[in-house]
Amino acid sequence: MIDYIKGSIAELTPTRVVIEAQGVGYEVHIALTTYAELGSAQTARLYIHEVIREDAHLLYGFMNKGEREIFLLLMSVSGVGANAARLILSSYSAAELRQIIAGGNAKALNSIKGIGAKTAQRLIVDLKDKVLKVEVEQGGEITDLSGQNSGMKQEAVAALQMLGYPAAASAKVVDAIMQQNPAATIEQIIKAALKML
Repeated sequence: MIDYIKGSIAELTPTRVVIEAQGVGYEVHIALTTYAELGSAQTARLYIHEVIREDAHLLYGFMNKGEREIFLLLMSVSGVGANAARLILSSYSAAELRQIIAGGNAKALNSIKGIGAKTAQRLIVDLKDKVLKVEVEQGGEITDLSGQNSGMKQEAVAALQMLGYPAAASAKVVDAIMQQNPAATIEQIIKAALKML
């Protein structure tokens, strides 16, 4: 099992990063919070969780062990797979999620697309005590990724499509968010879009 991968960042998008280590490029699926923390870094060390299926061998990456532990706890709940857990971690940081679950805030969980009322309640009931045992680091400042608005829009729409949202609806929502908040970062745009779609 791979515990972590450390190397240079060859490619970075809001949903995945390619880390080159010892001449091998590892495709690692990430949450938006990880994308924001990586910012314009040249190298990274990501803690890994492997998902091995008949049709795929997937790697999920996290900035610290606490975030990975929260991801594993989310996946332990019936009805929550790796992609749903990544979507939840894209909507809230590990520290925020820990507070939401420990505080029993089903409404906040229910606001995430794909998480219905029953799943939100199940997350709270199953994880309320377990989540408090996980130590998570507070996230740093969100890195402002400067660039042209059209590039940011394309990147945000592409990320939303990879998360399963239709392109037309995603583009419309991203446009509205960018008009309301022109200084928003990619992560802020995508987080806001996830709440609106």
